[in-house]
Amino acid sequence: MPPSPWPYPSLFAHRLGGALAPENTLAGLRLAARLGVRAVECDVKLSADGVPFLLHDDTLERTTDGHGPAATQPWAALQALDAGCRHHRAFAGEPLPTLAALADACLQLGVVPNLEIKPCPGRDAETGRQVALAAERLWRHAPLPPLLSSFSPDALQAAAQAAPTLPRALLLEKWEDNAAAQAAALGVRALHLPWQALTPARAAALKDAGYALMAWTVNDPREAARLTALGVDMVCSDRPELF
Repeated sequence: MPPSPWPYPSLFAHRLGGALAPENTLAGLRLAARLGVRAVECDVKLSADGVPFLLHDDTLERTTDGHGPAATQPWAALQALDAGCRHHRAFAGEPLPTLAALADACLQLGVVPNLEIKPCPGRDAETGRQVALAAERLWRHAPLPPLLSSFSPDALQAAAQAAPTLPRALLLEKWEDNAAAQAAALGVRALHLPWQALTPARAAALKDAGYALMAWTVNDPREAARLTALGVDMVCSDRPELF
């Protein structure tokens, strides 16, 4: 059962800075912090040589000047990429951050992260284990630990085995009638669902079952207010400046 009250902030900036900055970069994190956002969401995967770093896609083309699968690249190659130029030339030269760099910045800025474990194909358990171990070490002295989440049950199970004290959340692409059963089987404390899936009856059932809820991706403050009235604990937004 989640603690009462749920300790995490109600607003999370999606992929660190939402639509305002290159996704999954420290530039986005710093922008969110300047807006007063106290929580962020980001995606974590492993380089070919096992370094946890931030990237959403399995491939590099959409958000960086690199090419090909991220899983085939060692960190020495990934750290040389430009992760800002695809967003806007003002961010040219912004690098991909490691999880360690994110931890340092979050702790300095007083921001807590939701680390979405985003494995490259075939690396679910390995990524869950390594991200959880690194998160436990990097945030060991933080006032609030990071929240781990994933669409991958294998990643969540490996994370639980590696760092059982870190709270975890199950991400779902759409509503599933057995959502609470899935969450119970994985021992997670929260469910993260697309905002469109959260009707009053569904939200009430999950809250009654003892789960904290995040709605993603909510870009309208009026919709956020409706969801909060349903008992939703957290909203993840691309437009943190509107809140």
